[in-house]
Amino acid sequence: MACPISPSLKDLPKVGDDLKSQLESFNFECLKDVDTNEKNVLPSAQDVAAEKSQKTLIAGIEAFDATRLKHTETQEKNPLPDKDVVAAEKIHQSLLTGVEHFDKTTMKHTTTEEKNPLPPVEAIEQEKEQQNIINGIENFDQKKLKHTETCEKNTLPTKDIIDQEKTA
Repeated sequence: MACPISPSLKDLPKVGDDLKSQLESFNFECLKDVDTNEKNVLPSAQDVAAEKSQKTLIAGIEAFDATRLKHTETQEKNPLPDKDVVAAEKIHQSLLTGVEHFDKTTMKHTTTEEKNPLPPVEAIEQEKEQQNIINGIENFDQKKLKHTETCEKNTLPTKDIIDQEKTA
């Protein structure tokens, strides 16, 4: 391509005198202030990444080799319930409707007696005593014990005892 050449001053179009005088005498204060909103027509980085992933996905689908697929047999399952399941569901549904539409006015009033079977006093006292013994054993302080020396004595049997054992 050739480098563009700038036109010379004599080749430029001429502006009329009346237009030139109007432009020179134009009052800029009569113009309104306007905020310019720049529109960015470039896609964001997320749009570019999404488009790239779509293109790679489409390219992968187009390049897929269908001859590498294996033949499979499909088994159709019957999603319909059998008669036992239907009967059980009908029973369950009838129980629910019976509970929902129950007439409370047919009920008889009753008073409730609350019974709290506590153990006898002797059993409570015995349990407290056992618990105190267990607590005493668990919380025993070994530092309160005194050190002692044990002396083992092995007395030999007398001659009479040996003779009695021999005769027995």
